[in-house]
Amino acid sequence: MTAEQDGGYRSIRYEVDERGVARVTLASPENRNALTAELMGELEDALARARSDDAVRCLVLTSSHERVFSAGASLDAFAADVPLVHKHFGTERFPRLFRALLGLGKPTICAANGHVLAGALGLALACDLVIAREGAEFGTPEINVGAFPFMIMALIYRNVPRKRANELLLLGERIDAHEAERLGIVNRVVAADRFWEVVDDWAGRLAAKSPVIMRLGKEAMYRQLDMPLDQALEYLRSQLSLAFTTEDIQEGVRAFFEKREPQWKGR
Repeated sequence: MTAEQDGGYRSIRYEVDERGVARVTLASPENRNALTAELMGELEDALARARSDDAVRCLVLTSSHERVFSAGASLDAFAADVPLVHKHFGTERFPRLFRALLGLGKPTICAANGHVLAGALGLALACDLVIAREGAEFGTPEINVGAFPFMIMALIYRNVPRKRANELLLLGERIDAHEAERLGIVNRVVAADRFWEVVDDWAGRLAAKSPVIMRLGKEAMYRQLDMPLDQALEYLRSQLSLAFTTEDIQEGVRAFFEKREPQWKGR
């Protein structure tokens, strides 16, 4: 299946198939894919690699653990006997990873094949789409261990209605995949026996789109979110004008009228 595979990482796996789908797998099952400094550093490197590789058209983020996508941040880092400033700088990777996913310029899918907890929920929400396997649970249990989900709060409030977001943050209880779908955290819940079939189908469909239009569109999706309506409308109109200058939009229209599949140039 894979056209390229890299075994250089210790806590993750990175592979790219012939369609241009990059699969990044959290592969530290012994600690339930805890977001250690090593794992986050490798993930950051893999995202930068996918962003700079023109052959990559879509990215899937998933886990090798049978029941857990990721249990979130490694708690021993919270209790470590190190200067406070070191702990502060140690949290920099969270916003960097979220920005890297949001700004990848290529569509991203979180294939939540297990429980998504604490800081890992931020990774899921930073992806464009989330497909959850039946039985997966989502939650922010930090309050139960005397912490609070500060680092993922902004992403939660941008995806979940405020009162339900408050409930997640303050009670620290898990919700099942179907409730996560109702809240807008998850796009689709899929039975275990069809999970990878659906993930593969969505990834292939995304990878088949024009990469240049996808990049322009993704940037616009997130930039317009916090703009006032009038400013957003003018910004989006300017992006449409920019899209008109690309070869791909012209090819797409020609292919439509000629009833054939478009041949994207990526420019």
